[in-house]
Amino acid sequence: MKREKIVHSGLRVAALARKELFSYLNAPAFYGAAVFFLLFCSIWLFYFQKYFTMNIASLRPYFGFFPLVFILVIPVLTMKSWAEERKTGSIELLLTLPFSEWNLVLGKFCATFALLVMMLILTIPLPFTLFSLGEFDKGVIVCEYIGALLMGASAAALGLLLSALSKNQAGSFLGSAVVLMTVMLINQLTFSLNLPYWLAEVINFISLSFHFDSFAKGLLDSRDMVYYLASTALFLFITTRVILFRKWS
Repeated sequence: MKREKIVHSGLRVAALARKELFSYLNAPAFYGAAVFFLLFCSIWLFYFQKYFTMNIASLRPYFGFFPLVFILVIPVLTMKSWAEERKTGSIELLLTLPFSEWNLVLGKFCATFALLVMMLILTIPLPFTLFSLGEFDKGVIVCEYIGALLMGASAAALGLLLSALSKNQAGSFLGSAVVLMTVMLINQLTFSLNLPYWLAEVINFISLSFHFDSFAKGLLDSRDMVYYLASTALFLFITTRVILFRKWS
């Protein structure tokens, strides 16, 4: 009986994720975000970083820019999820369907994460075109992609939470961008300010980009992996509480 319940719950999540995914793919926002992501990261690597003059067989400058680009890309992917449902009133219909709060939240998260995976897949040709120029450590590049996926999952879950708290897409985008900028760049305070050790550790702990550094170095640190998975689960859990409050208010 428990197994059937899990299967039915998984089917509901998959159905909602498929609906959300098709909705995104039929809108220009995803394509604009994908083009911006690909072009801006490439321009940063080849123009601003002058990659061909660096004489290094590493893509760390490329992946190191992902946290900054995610500040704008993730809000574009998440702003529509809950804020638009609330603005149009369709959230009332959605909450009457035989879906639990977790089904709804996981369905939207899976759709958003699938879009992020698509965008990262589109970056794969770039490393392959550069492999002939030097002896790249492919294991490091794999680690960097894993880190980008985990960081993106956590950022997407946070973006969905802020979308659930917003009344419209504009508010969701601005709120998500500001909060993501804070959690991405807050660790820079430890470099510019002479902070006590314990405070610097706390600031580094809550920074999403700080935990990406080990992946950028080619290290699969279990502490950083647990941090991303735990923060993703926490943001999704809080979103379910927000949706439950909307349901009964």
